[in-house]
Amino acid sequence: MEYNTSRASLIFPEYGRAIQEMVNYAKQLPTKEDRTAAAKTIINSMAVLHPQQKDMTDYHQKLWDHLFIIADFNLDCEAPYPMPDPEIVSKKPKPIDYPQKNIRMRHYGSIVEKMIAEAKNMEEGAEREAVIEQIANFMKMSYLTWNRDTVSDELIFDQLKEFSGGLLSVKEDTKLATKFVDLQDTGRNRNNHNNNNKNHRSGKKRNVFNRGK
Repeated sequence: MEYNTSRASLIFPEYGRAIQEMVNYAKQLPTKEDRTAAAKTIINSMAVLHPQQKDMTDYHQKLWDHLFIIADFNLDCEAPYPMPDPEIVSKKPKPIDYPQKNIRMRHYGSIVEKMIAEAKNMEEGAEREAVIEQIANFMKMSYLTWNRDTVSDELIFDQLKEFSGGLLSVKEDTKLATKFVDLQDTGRNRNNHNNNNKNHRSGKKRNVFNRGK
């Protein structure tokens, strides 16, 4: 019995070993006409294996490119598209430098630092206070994402003040919400809003005094 581990590696595993063996057979055919006919048959077989990709741009050219790559650029046949350049195909892309940032609190991420920097440049007023409160809420939700234990609002307020160099502070008596409560309230409010719209369209009046009975 022959195992795949003892066989040559597949260039495109998604096409299977049968396609690769068909290509190797086509390369050995004596005439160019025979190799061209075999190549067209292989292309049709490759298309059958992945019918969901037929809507892709340059789909057939992609199949012919894959055929030549599987053949190690050594299949002499008539093709509707030029053979791809082996140097371009084998060329490795340049590595992308991973951005290195010195984030003070990684569970908040760099976005909190950017939000704090923007809020510090805002003029005093109701809009700035609303933005500061939203930043504090976002910090609490981020904290709970990585730490399932509860966190006090005072800790969030202290960290916000620390990160902003003492320039940002939340108004007294501010209560921060958790994302779990927010999601429930949002869904509940959305359902109530939809029910109210349905009752309004149907001409029904809602008795708020009987709510919950």
